Amino acid sequence: MTTHVTPNQRAHRRAEHPVSVASSPFVSRAVALAVALAAAGTAFAQPRPAEPQAAAAAAAQQAAPAPIAAAAPAGGAVRELNLTQLGIDYAVQLRGISGTVGIPFNVRADELVTAASFRLNYAYSPSLIPELSHLKVTVNDVLVATLPVPTAGAGRPQTADIPIDRRLITEFNRINVELIGHYTRECEDPAHTSLWARIDATSTLKLTVAPLKLVNDLAALPQPFFDRRDVRRARIPFVFGTAASGPVLEAAGVVSSWFGALADYRGATFPVSGGDLPTGHAVVFVTPDSSIPGLTLPAIRGPGLAIVDNPRDANGKLLLVMGSTPADLRTAAAALALNAKAFAGATASITAFQEPPARKPYDAPRWVPSDRPLQLGELATAADLSVSGYNPDVVRVNLQLPPDLFTWRSRGIPLDLQYRYTPRVRPDQSTLNVNVNENFVGGLPLRSANPAGDRWWNPLAVKLMPDGTLAERKEIILPPLAMGPRSQLRLHYYFEPVGGRCVPQLDNVRGSIDPTSKIDVSGFPHFIAMPELAAYANGGFPFSRMADLSDTAVILPDQPSSSDTEMFLGLLGQIGRSTGYPALRVKVGRSGEAPQWADKDLLVIGNLQNQPLFTQWADRMPLKRNGTAPELKLNSWIDNAIDFVIGARTREDLPGSMQISVSADGRDAVLAGFQSPLQSGRSVVAAITNSESKDALLNALMTPELLKSVQGSMTIVRDTQVNSVLGQDTYYVGRLPPVAWVQWHLSRSPLMLAGLVIVLALLGAAVSYAGLQLRARRRLSVKAKGK
Repeated sequence: MTTHVTPNQRAHRRAEHPVSVASSPFVSRAVALAVALAAAGTAFAQPRPAEPQAAAAAAAQQAAPAPIAAAAPAGGAVRELNLTQLGIDYAVQLRGISGTVGIPFNVRADELVTAASFRLNYAYSPSLIPELSHLKVTVNDVLVATLPVPTAGAGRPQTADIPIDRRLITEFNRINVELIGHYTRECEDPAHTSLWARIDATSTLKLTVAPLKLVNDLAALPQPFFDRRDVRRARIPFVFGTAASGPVLEAAGVVSSWFGALADYRGATFPVSGGDLPTGHAVVFVTPDSSIPGLTLPAIRGPGLAIVDNPRDANGKLLLVMGSTPADLRTAAAALALNAKAFAGATASITAFQEPPARKPYDAPRWVPSDRPLQLGELATAADLSVSGYNPDVVRVNLQLPPDLFTWRSRGIPLDLQYRYTPRVRPDQSTLNVNVNENFVGGLPLRSANPAGDRWWNPLAVKLMPDGTLAERKEIILPPLAMGPRSQLRLHYYFEPVGGRCVPQLDNVRGSIDPTSKIDVSGFPHFIAMPELAAYANGGFPFSRMADLSDTAVILPDQPSSSDTEMFLGLLGQIGRSTGYPALRVKVGRSGEAPQWADKDLLVIGNLQNQPLFTQWADRMPLKRNGTAPELKLNSWIDNAIDFVIGARTREDLPGSMQISVSADGRDAVLAGFQSPLQSGRSVVAAITNSESKDALLNALMTPELLKSVQGSMTIVRDTQVNSVLGQDTYYVGRLPPVAWVQWHLSRSPLMLAGLVIVLALLGAAVSYAGLQLRARRRLSVKAKGK
């Protein structure tokens, strides 16, 4: 019996952690690398890894590292990762006679592991027989440790330090911990509750890594600047060798949004330097006039890209985004973000580049489309949608819904679910359980192929597929309240064990979700009450409505500091993560340029001292200055009275504005949303930070636990504390069909509804009165004619 434990965001990470089987070719590659490391300074070429599985082969081909030019001296940095950092943030329970958990870990292309060990924190059942039971630990299917389960330590926390031969470690790796458990010497129930072991999430993997010097080759992009093997938050320094004007910052925003899309769940930050090179890898924006100490620039003739050695770091690389003018820089950045795989060699010139047509609303690559049904096969591979065994993994499909999807009073979001499974021997309690995030939606019974049981012939028997599975199709209605901008559809096959005491259990059951299963949101309009920072934090809305940010302008201070620029790059990286598309058409300017972009949604960055718009728009913002300390803006009693008449959105789950305060010491970062003072229906999101609070706000937007608290019209972040309030007037974005518009507005205003009822009653009375008067006149007319 095999248990596959699913970490958070497994649907993202599964493709990035293919299982590497440690066959002899893998070991040979590791041996070659280790030998090269011992012979420091000797150049060698990186052997191609063996490909025992098709999935691993495809993943290796997509992220093939650049050839290694030379190995660094032995030694290096020590890195410790617990199971939470490796994607498993909860305690693992191994059950049955052979329960297994797989722990994936990867090694960057520019690093070589010189030493490794695994500290396993665990506990096991007191019922296990020590002579027949043990824990088996393997790395890439090679046994590295067998842990006994003596009676003296049963039921208590245990720790084992397991050394790992560095020759076993390749780019993609997997540590398997398997429980071999028996509770009796006679025949036993394989699913007995006494067969268990617990692996704690505090278990840690310790790696000592040495840097590897790579050759200069654009074909390796996005490596080494971003490596999908690395599950840590990406940190990619940006260096500006020219004045950071609007076009230069637009080019940087294109690159940062591209890296943000690649980093995905990891998140990415972009430290900024005005000319001094950092150590490690960095992205540098240069023109012919640029002068960076220690860096010799290649000839610049129009837009181009190059990878050169970092003069400050023997193993570091610089990605040069080059152009004769700032406009050329933007062209080079767009070509990099759209066609990174098309480049090769150390330097490439970009000629005849043509940007793609402007995007359409709601067509972001990572969003569920609003104009057609979406097949689940477009979001996950067939392998990700298939499971096997009596303790199968959960099938997980990430759904990025448009944040302004209007599902009020709807039945829900339809899911045309097609699925297959091994039919049951006889009717039992087996089900396919459907969940959205942590919310249970329903259970679909898994049927028996022959309802008559042991009868050899039954006219009601179900016809099976050629592979022996049973295919079914059901329409599932997903509850709208459980669906957020970022949701996860979780489908779990539960196969009731057919064995028992003294009855062997064959682990021969399978289940799969057909890739042609569809989710359809095309029947829902787009309409949302604003400001709503949850829509921005989780989906980049309203800027992400156009995936290329063609309806977005970013307003920086007249003299932006490095922290303002870092905030700009980080926020565009987050929007790129939401859309999966670079910000090709974003506009960047200063406060004086804001009026020319009145028809755009505005992302305003700065603090209360250096951003003039925060002073000019103080009456519109939920945060304004009162002397030296900021305070919240409260609605007046007149506003509340009007809201009662015309209807207003209420959020009882958010605190009142008088319950929260903003410090004047600069440690609080504020994210505020309000309607644009330049044009109704347009939105402003203001990021009010400084050098001390910038990192706290970016961290909150990249940490799932903190991100949940970002909502309402204003969010205040201090260190790791996040508080949100709703203290601003409501406006609406989008359009409703006429009937839905009338129904929705009437449902929100008791007085308007009562007034409509009175008007309709009076109108009905008037019509009845007119009818009676008409009949009376006719009667009098008939009598007059009779006389």
